[in-house]
Amino acid sequence: MGMSASQARFLCLTARKNNVEFEGQQINQQRTTLSNESGSYYSELCNMAVPTPPSVDDYTKVSYTFDDGALTNTITTMIAKANGEYSISFIQQWQDDYSIVSASSSIIGLKEENGVKTYSIGSSELRKLGQYDKDKISSDPYLSSLDEGQLEDLMEQETYYQSMLNDTVRNNPAATNEWYVRYIKDSISGSYIPYFYQASEVTNPDKYIDGFATSNINCYSLGSTTKTKEVLNALGSVEKDSTGRYISIVLYQTDADGNKKLDENGQVISNSYTLVTNTATDEEAYNDALNKYNYEQYQYDQKVQEINSKIEIVQQQDKALELELKQLDTEETAISTEMEAVKKVITKNIESTFKTFNA
Repeated sequence: MGMSASQARFLCLTARKNNVEFEGQQINQQRTTLSNESGSYYSELCNMAVPTPPSVDDYTKVSYTFDDGALTNTITTMIAKANGEYSISFIQQWQDDYSIVSASSSIIGLKEENGVKTYSIGSSELRKLGQYDKDKISSDPYLSSLDEGQLEDLMEQETYYQSMLNDTVRNNPAATNEWYVRYIKDSISGSYIPYFYQASEVTNPDKYIDGFATSNINCYSLGSTTKTKEVLNALGSVEKDSTGRYISIVLYQTDADGNKKLDENGQVISNSYTLVTNTATDEEAYNDALNKYNYEQYQYDQKVQEINSKIEIVQQQDKALELELKQLDTEETAISTEMEAVKKVITKNIESTFKTFNA
């Protein structure tokens, strides 16, 4: 290879080597960008909040009850005071078998003769509560079974029914709302059961078409209901077992000023009760929390899968760039080797030229 050709080749190789090094720098810059991108994905993974499944204990409530005759008492609060005493509030619950309850209504018919309106269900005519027509006693199976004294007692009883009805429906036992009543004989007990209808609903003309009520008219009867009463800040003391669970309670009788009452012997008047521990789990709230957790876990898994997919793509791109960089490194090594060979040729050419001129 001549001197000129060697120099031209060396310049060409130098340009190519510079180009390879520039391409390598670009690839390294791309890999740095991918590394930063991958780091941000990993950081996002680390900062994600992992859903926590709900614990049944968080939705389980412990309550204490004690029985006092027919009353079941559920403690709501116990506030510690001085001398080991407590201010105790509780809810009393009992079954009232003589209450006004809702009953199934029947179709009421309207009949008018000589300007007088009567209301009936089937062949049973409704009558005003607390009133009766002596001329119609014989046509009433229940009234006809009573003597004069029993009829008076019934009217007195129906006056009480009226106050019960107005107390339950109107929340005012002294209200003057009138009521209709009919008695139905119970096929099992043989006794007559009263059914009540509010007069303002029965006599409402808008409820009737062609002599029959077309809209619902509320009906009530006698039945059993659960009643409650809240007792606040009763004075008492409690006893615990070794686990800290309450096992008994003592309630003190107090006067109007909140002072303990004493018996004739100077002893505090009190009543002791055994406490029953009850645990109840709010299944509905727990299931709602569990459904929320499952949804959040699904979202979390989806997000993790999405980020992992992005990281995998970044890793594949980085591997491709790494392979390309290795190819450039191989090419750069080959170019450097050839450049060294060309440099030797140039050196020999220079030495040969100087020897010629020095001869």
